[in-house]
Amino acid sequence: MIQRIQSIYLALAFIISIALPFVFSLYANSDGTAVYAKDSPIILGLFVLSGVLSLITIFLYKKRQNQFVIGRLTMILNFVLLGVLIYRSQILSGGTAVLEKGIGMIIPLISIVLLALANKAIKRDEDLVKSVDRLR
Repeated sequence: MIQRIQSIYLALAFIISIALPFVFSLYANSDGTAVYAKDSPIILGLFVLSGVLSLITIFLYKKRQNQFVIGRLTMILNFVLLGVLIYRSQILSGGTAVLEKGIGMIIPLISIVLLALANKAIKRDEDLVKSVDRLR
């Protein structure tokens, strides 16, 4: 049952979390150089962990409840990642004096939206299975 819509959402979240942080800059330092995810091991680790959890969630299709829980944990991890990115961009780059924020700052937000859509579809599948079980 990998051909479900939540698998597509989770695969997109995986691709976004793994590939896009290397393509788009996260923010600019006070001297104007762009900072990527590979420049900070903490941020890189959080992006990779988010992507790996999304990939693991795809293959838990037989255990929908575990799939739902890991999807929520991945959303929480993306919120933490977003908080770390905002903190690092405000403290290290001089705060509001530098208006150069990279497009990479919205990558966790896109992942959160995709994970929320996947969790909604997982919940819909679980409700459908429960309603069929009631008919038996």
